Amino acid sequence: MSIPVLSNLTARRLFLSRHMLTDAPTGTDHLATIRALGFVQIDSVNTLARAHDMILWSRRNRYRPAALDRLLARDRAVFEHWTHDAAVLPIETFPHWRRRFAQFAARMTRGARDHADEITQVRAHVADHGACTTRDVGPGEARGNGGWWDWHPSKTALEYLWRTGEVSVVRRTGFRKVYDLTERVIPSRHRDAHPTDAETIHWACGAALDRLGFATSGELAAFWAIVTPAEARDWCAAALARGEVEEIAVENHDGTTRRHVARPGLPRDLPAPAPRVRVLSPFDPALRDRKRAERLFGFHYRIEIFVPEAQRKYGYYVFPVLAGDRMIGRVDMRADRASSTLRVTAFWPEPGVRMGEGRRDRFGADLGRIARLAACDRIVHAPGWLQP
Repeated sequence: MSIPVLSNLTARRLFLSRHMLTDAPTGTDHLATIRALGFVQIDSVNTLARAHDMILWSRRNRYRPAALDRLLARDRAVFEHWTHDAAVLPIETFPHWRRRFAQFAARMTRGARDHADEITQVRAHVADHGACTTRDVGPGEARGNGGWWDWHPSKTALEYLWRTGEVSVVRRTGFRKVYDLTERVIPSRHRDAHPTDAETIHWACGAALDRLGFATSGELAAFWAIVTPAEARDWCAAALARGEVEEIAVENHDGTTRRHVARPGLPRDLPAPAPRVRVLSPFDPALRDRKRAERLFGFHYRIEIFVPEAQRKYGYYVFPVLAGDRMIGRVDMRADRASSTLRVTAFWPEPGVRMGEGRRDRFGADLGRIARLAACDRIVHAPGWLQP
């Protein structure tokens, strides 16, 4: 029996639609954006704008960083924890994150034993004194010597308490996390909910599939990083038997196909999005799974921060560029805050991409929007910035 085939063009459009990259980036409901994406990765690199800010801005150009601060510190509409990396998540996912806390506790058993005294002291400090940062616990401590994360002992203890759910991030000051007891941060209706392990696995796999549009079991497991590949495979088998999902073949960029599961009734044809050009964060969720992005778009992307400068192909922190339903290149640029200038070093188009006048104008328009996000008053292009 043959299975439905999703063309590469439709697969790209569906995937981008699920990531809110086909509609005009208007509106101000930033919580709805985080819910639609599932989570937003947090990163400290600020050559232009921090990753989380740029991810949200790419979907809502009226977004400014203070909006996320309000969602976390004032509204308690999101919380901060760890998926595959540090991230903000909708507060209603907190009950399922108990599984993540337990995973960290199991993984850190030896470290918890080795730092038991520090953990007890830091737990008492937070309980007695309230919200604190790593600067407030264990001042003057020496770093470890290659042990558990090589952190100061009290920072290690505070990180343990956060990763295992005893404390939560109440706000950030600058980019520094401020912690308090979870019972004083997370609203009780979410803190007191205790889903079963089976309920969390079912939620995680289904919620991942709804955000990806189609997925392999491995991609479902990797999305939140709280279920194992075996658990995701078992969920797919059970969901197929119940008729909740169906098998489909998805055409890759190179014409080959790969089997996935999807909700029944996926559209086989989707309209073309507007040809708008969007500069994306290197940590954009649409590109988080580099292998999936390469299969769908033929776009090979690598962050070269940790590559020695002489060995970099493009640059320290190069931004992917999307036009409509196609990845068209990458741009090296930074905000020179001393002169309030957005400096564009180079743009490398993908093979076969022509930067005609219309596309260059649309690219320039997005650079103008980015300059406003980065609080830059002007844009300066380096000589020869448009690479062949």
